[in-house]
Amino acid sequence: MSEQQNVDLVRQAYAAFANHDLEHVLACMAPGITWEIPAVPKLCFTGRRQGREQVADYFRMNSELQETRELTPREFIAQADKVVVLGHGAWTARDTGREFESDWVHVFTVADGQIMAFREFLDVHVAVEAYGCFPLAEATATPAPH
Repeated sequence: MSEQQNVDLVRQAYAAFANHDLEHVLACMAPGITWEIPAVPKLCFTGRRQGREQVADYFRMNSELQETRELTPREFIAQADKVVVLGHGAWTARDTGREFESDWVHVFTVADGQIMAFREFLDVHVAVEAYGCFPLAEATATPAPH
């Protein structure tokens, strides 16, 4: 596929997500897709997943635990089999009611007309705070001597 066809496929997946058409989103993906978002302590839907079934599970848990108020792709950059999307999102953690937002980067790998891999980068700190998880500083700090 051409770079433009790759971008069109990724745009199609975003449009399906915006229309709450998970079946169409998943149909854009290869059966063995690799899906990776930053792992956040205490958030079960984060981390790495493999295959459409696990990605569907990700979307289910994601929607149960947070409301997506905005997911706006702003810029698409394509080169060879990669499509990089720069965007902005805003969410509400359902358990705490806290809102958070972040710019993000999504990196897609496309082959044979399907999304083979997805990787997300965003400000994890704001999610940790919104969900009431322990602050990142506590997660990496060593206890002070007594």
